[in-house]
Amino acid sequence: QAQLVESGGGSVQAGGSLRLSCAVSGRRTMINVRGWYRQVPGNQRELVAIFTSGDTTNYADSVKGRFTISRDDAKNTVYLQMNSLKPEDTAVYYCMGLFGISGSVCWGQGTQVTVSS
Repeated sequence: QAQLVESGGGSVQAGGSLRLSCAVSGRRTMINVRGWYRQVPGNQRELVAIFTSGDTTNYADSVKGRFTISRDDAKNTVYLQMNSLKPEDTAVYYCMGLFGISGSVCWGQGTQVTVSS
């Protein structure tokens, strides 16, 4: 079996930085880690940053120029460097991957990011 495990969340003041990591626990090759979403209670989960195909990336307009997604293919790990954080970035951040041959979407357990003004 395999699952996504996020780390790196926490609390920071506005203008600060955090780096999130998402790795595969278990059979590393079972999940293709693709990117990050976030969710605020009462709202839908929204895209933050993702690898769409190859090295092509897609970012939410609200994070362009502040967040950077990267990956280490050897470790099947995806990172999200978040700079110039704003209070509106406060959310639970979820790692997303594609599972197995079917490519069904799977999620990590989420990591809380809190940005105070």
